[in-house]
Amino acid sequence: MLNIVENNKSFNGYQRVYQHQSKSNNCTMRFALYLPDIFENIPVLFFLSGLTCNEQNFIQKSGFQRYASEYKIAVIAPDTSPRGNEISDSNNSFLGQGAGFYVNAKENPWSKNFMMYDYITKELPKIIEENFSFSSSKIGIFGHSMGGLGAIQCALKNNDYYKSVSALAPICSLHKSDFAREAMKNYFNNDKDLINSYDPINLIKEYKSSFENIYIDVGSEDEFFHDLFINDFVEICNSVNQKIIFKKRLGYGHNYYFVQSFIKDHIEYHLNILKE
Repeated sequence: MLNIVENNKSFNGYQRVYQHQSKSNNCTMRFALYLPDIFENIPVLFFLSGLTCNEQNFIQKSGFQRYASEYKIAVIAPDTSPRGNEISDSNNSFLGQGAGFYVNAKENPWSKNFMMYDYITKELPKIIEENFSFSSSKIGIFGHSMGGLGAIQCALKNNDYYKSVSALAPICSLHKSDFAREAMKNYFNNDKDLINSYDPINLIKEYKSSFENIYIDVGSEDEFFHDLFINDFVEICNSVNQKIIFKKRLGYGHNYYFVQSFIKDHIEYHLNILKE
């Protein structure tokens, strides 16, 4: 059962936050949903947020609602991890609550609750389908930083469901990135095969992508660029003939000032694909 915990008028629609009991993560989860004034058979975008974020960061800081309202598109922003007093956590902000990495953890104690891949690609889409009358075929996914990583790997492994994918400053290597080191050690015990099953660089080689393009933005002054390994991802895409739109935005960093500056471009990119 879905419970509305927030419902705020925003432009011609409503920014809502829902709460429900998650079977995947064995806990209460929240997700945000922007609902335009017209919502029958409209396109749907899933946005995955980055490390330390919850469902609030994107809806409060990105300014996407103006464009979702104008273009009549539903936008869903789930939390980044399970949460609660009974949920395993860490003092390291790159592990535990706020750092689900959109994977299914295999090691205890994380495997009890940290099943974010199943939540994002299976449970949440089913909840949306059963409770709303959006399009069942015009669906895209995008995200920022850790969420960009999540968007790419979820899209590549589920291209029958997601028809478009983009990312803002995504982490592209689970093997090399310092951001992912503690999570991969704890969630997977550094099992190379398990890591490969979620790693964008490996997946772009393994899966024959049906995406005409993958769109990536990053700021030229992104303070974490060296730890994102985007250039490596672009190189691999080129080697397997996966078309990629890659833009370095002059002067921008890794933060939500960057996200809000180019969120319209990403929404329009998805809509140009989904309207076909």
